[in-house]
Amino acid sequence: MILNYNLQFFAKDGPGGEKTEEPTSKKLNDARKKGQVAKSREVANGFELLLLFLVLKLWTGYLGESFIGVFRNIYTQIPEYVKLYDGYVPETTFYTLFVRSAYRLLSMIAPVLLLGFLVAFICDLVQVKWQPTTEPLRPKFNKLNPLSGFKRFISINSLVELIKSIAKIAIIAYVVYSYLKKNAPSIYLLYGLSLNQAILQIGNLVIDLGMRIAMFYMLIAAADLIYQKVKFKKDMKMTKQEVKDEYKDQEGDPQVKSKQKQRMMEAARRRMMQQLPEADVVITNPTHYAVAIKYDPDLYDAPYVVAKGTDYLAQKIKEAAKEHHIEIVENKPLARMLYANVDIGSVVPPELYQAVAEVLAFVYHLQGKV
Repeated sequence: MILNYNLQFFAKDGPGGEKTEEPTSKKLNDARKKGQVAKSREVANGFELLLLFLVLKLWTGYLGESFIGVFRNIYTQIPEYVKLYDGYVPETTFYTLFVRSAYRLLSMIAPVLLLGFLVAFICDLVQVKWQPTTEPLRPKFNKLNPLSGFKRFISINSLVELIKSIAKIAIIAYVVYSYLKKNAPSIYLLYGLSLNQAILQIGNLVIDLGMRIAMFYMLIAAADLIYQKVKFKKDMKMTKQEVKDEYKDQEGDPQVKSKQKQRMMEAARRRMMQQLPEADVVITNPTHYAVAIKYDPDLYDAPYVVAKGTDYLAQKIKEAAKEHHIEIVENKPLARMLYANVDIGSVVPPELYQAVAEVLAFVYHLQGKV
């Protein structure tokens, strides 16, 4: 009994085999256009967290005074906006008061939001450079497939994300616990402080703790960035078959190109053989090389090559020369020099003028032209 089997089923990474080849520039460019880049979201998150607590540390006094000023202003303006008429409160007065208050609060925190946006933008720009794309925003219906979703859920990347989340929680919990344990005496003394002093003290503790968390978070971000780069490089690797297929797409199938080249050469040979009867002489070596020379003073100032070839083609040129009664002159070094240095349709170089002129003079003498 004969068993039919497909060896491709034993390949490690599918029909193309194992991905062992480095990604080509075309694949990297295509991936970049699709939004597939080595980028860590944790880098932007870490810098934004650090920026937040830096802003709070530097601008806490200003923001606190501004907030107090806003609320004081609100309460002082309430009598102007809210007027009771027999127990009825007009809705427009509440709306106007709310809009103005929200606008003032938004104008206070807008610089912080703008800084956060700039930090996130710069972090992404540094990681992946500037090349905007809308490809990730396009809906992909294959993601609605429950089987594909389950595969993503149990993938290695999901496991790494889970480990990363646990590590973040563990590190943050440790930093918070160790910091609060170290500053427990100052926390116990809060009940003896005034309200403003207690708020200031708590604010300083929160800001210092937040900056410590942000610094440790940056370590996670650095590790995640390294992992993302390694993972991206591994994901972008190609099989040998993928490299071959890409080369075919870019350069064309080698077999097709070979056939095209062969057809072009055959067409060039046919044109060459059609022009061969115009030659004055064929110079040979005598078996391997044959070069047909023509001198037309109305066309060129020097003799030019009409046809040339080696071995089989050289024999065909000599046969055609005999058929059209073209003189064949044996000159081994000249034939080799002409074949190696002069293309079909090109004139003879000056260093070969003398040798070619002697051959033409000999041919013209035989034909009685001189």
